[in-house]
Order: sequence, then structure tokens, then C-alpha cells
Amino acid sequence: MTEQTQRPIPQPPAPALPEEVPHEAASHEPVPGLPPLPAVAPPPGTAKKDRRALRAALRWTAVAAVFCLAGAGTAYGISRMERTDLPGLATASDGRWDYPELVRPPLPPGRPGPLEARNRTGTHHADLRALVLPAPHGATVEPGPRGTDGWLPVKTFLADFAGGDSRRELAQQLTDHGLRHIAGRGWRTPDGTRTTIRLLRFGTATVSETLLTGSLANTGAPAHPARGAEYYELDETFPPRARMKGVTLFPYAESKPYGAEQVRQAYLVAGDTVAVITQSRKGGVDAVPFRQTVTLQTELLS
Repeated sequence: MTEQTQRPIPQPPAPALPEEVPHEAASHEPVPGLPPLPAVAPPPGTAKKDRRALRAALRWTAVAAVFCLAGAGTAYGISRMERTDLPGLATASDGRWDYPELVRPPLPPGRPGPLEARNRTGTHHADLRALVLPAPHGATVEPGPRGTDGWLPVKTFLADFAGGDSRRELAQQLTDHGLRHIAGRGWRTPDGTRTTIRLLRFGTATVSETLLTGSLANTGAPAHPARGAEYYELDETFPPRARMKGVTLFPYAESKPYGAEQVRQAYLVAGDTVAVITQSRKGGVDAVPFRQTVTLQTELLS
């Protein structure tokens, strides 16, 4: 598979804000034996406008470096270099999927992003359906429910989880916390990995955070196991540099011994929205595309 270098998500024009909450910028230490990294300079007259895009580009460079060396003890900051430029990496694949270019839908004029300080409720003013991560190239997309205008019925979301009392309890928790909408997408890649993404929107960021940390996830295991997977462990090897400021994330991996398929699952909250990302695959789910998918979906919601 041809590797895709992650590109920053273009930001739509927005009015000047009274204050800006900075994202964490990735550090770029020089790599011994490699030439210095080229400087990134904005076009003349656009320094202010491009400041956010530059920070996003730096963050994506760090994330890509982590993906390339997932599972290793050290991550090297390789910036703006193709694999064919690096000795020994001309044909090897790092396991990332080839996603299309990601573009956030524009916000209504004057509306802040969900993580901006002046957005006290953490509201996503963009259409949640447009914030679902698209399937990677080569994947087979699962058809969505008919007659729902792109929203997923609650029963479709609940079908991803083990049945019985746990599923009924989850349904009640969604009702009690005032679930508004569920957007989602599912696909299967040629290697047999099935991915589902569910975005659940609530009234405020406080409500979604309370639901996640109080009823859905904790540091041990998800409160409601996915269908066919009972035992989990927190993925403590998830790269810290792939996490994003202002987003609460719990990544899990089904622990051995598991059955014919292994499940990896991530719960995260960004503003008023809880995301549940699940991947399953016969023989085991690869860590790199799982972490890549989680990070890209987080970026769209941030």
C-alpha cells in the first residue's frame, strides 16, 4: 500500500477571536545522520492567518513519526521526507492506511470551535455527520440505515455491544444523559479489519464528559464490552504525542486469550460529543492503523 503522509486539515476562514487556546506543538529534535529539516515559512502577508495551520502541520508531523515507529522505544522526528529518501525504507510499509485528505466543514460565521475557551458548552456548531472520519482508500463502506437522514438509530449503536443487562443499562444511560444524535460510519479493509465509528452528541461538554468518565470508560476496561470481546486492558503504549489537549481518551485492546477475532476500542470526548471507535480482525488488530484512525477522528472533532 502506498503510504500517505498526513496533511494538516485546512481551516475555514474565521473572524478574529478574543483569545485562542493553543494546541500542544510537537517538538522537532534533529535526527543524527539526517540532513536538517527545511524551514516552513508562511506566504507573505498571511502569517496570522496561517498560524493555526502551521501548528497543525507540526502536530501531524509528530503523530506520523510516532506511527512509523509504534512499538519501538524511541520515536524519531522525521519531517518532510518521503520513505524513498530514507535508506532501507524504500518499499517497507509502516502499516498506516491511505486516508483521503481531511477537511473540516466550515463553521457558521462567528461561531467558535468546540474546544475554544469562549465556547463554554463545548458545542460542535458544524454538522456532526460531516465530522465522521471517511473510510480509507480501498475499504468497503458499510451501507447506512435508510430513511434516517444520515443519523444512526440508537439500536444500531447498541448492536455493537454485548447483549443482556449491559446493553439495556447502556441504553438507559444514553437516555438519562439526553442523547441528541448519533452519526457514524463503518467499513472493512482488504486485510479483514472491520472499523466502526460512532459519534454521540449531548447537550454540553459537561454532560458528555460525565457520561464517559462515570458510565462508559475507566482506566481498567470499558464498562460495556463490545460484542464478542469480554476482557480488555488499557493500551498504555498509545503514543502520548498522539493525544490532543482538551480531549479525554481511553484506548483499549482485548487481552489474551481472545477468540477468533481481537477487538480494539477507543472512547474519547471532545466538547459535547463522545466518540466510540471499534476495530476487530481475525488473528489480531494492528496497533498502527488503530492509533492512526483514533488520532484522525480526534483531530476532526477538535
